[in-house]
Amino acid sequence: MANILLFHHAQGLTPGMDAFADVLRGAGHTVTVPDLYDGHTFIGLADGVAYAQEIGLDTIEELGVRIANRFPQEMVYIGFSLGVIPAQRLAQTRPGARGAVLISACLPLGIYGDTWPADVPVQIHGMDADEEFVDSGDLDAAKNLAASTPDAELFLHPGASHLFADISLPDYDPEQAFALTRAVLEMLDRADGGPAGPAGE
Repeated sequence: MANILLFHHAQGLTPGMDAFADVLRGAGHTVTVPDLYDGHTFIGLADGVAYAQEIGLDTIEELGVRIANRFPQEMVYIGFSLGVIPAQRLAQTRPGARGAVLISACLPLGIYGDTWPADVPVQIHGMDADEEFVDSGDLDAAKNLAASTPDAELFLHPGASHLFADISLPDYDPEQAFALTRAVLEMLDRADGGPAGPAGE
């Protein structure tokens, strides 16, 4: 089974982040969900983004890297929105990565390296009418990553929600969250070489 580091989004370590981790644990994987906000959570995305900017995105990124260094190198990195920053950096630059899942965000390849590591499978998930994903350049970066990397998959889910897989938030979309979870478990199955178990909640 896979060892996973899951980085939360800009609203903090919400109950929905724990719930998503529990689904993966239920399939037999080991999941660690570090709190990059020291206990702070936010009802609105804008408030969460403002807090992240106050702390400093570089500070959050470096914290994620320091946390990862406590674990073996053979990890799968999953990031939701803001959490994509440390997840993508680690997947591209830390040796031994087994895979990555970038949800509702994607950074251009050139930030951490001109190419994606050839032996690291990656999925990018976002909604096709989510302004935060589509209009900010993330979708273009995701398309470029998917086009230039053999083991990359881009999943454009129908809808306009940003954090559609967090069951504790109003953006939650049960159907698309299930589709995302199923795809993630299938990738973990391939990365691990064994059965990942059922995708359910």
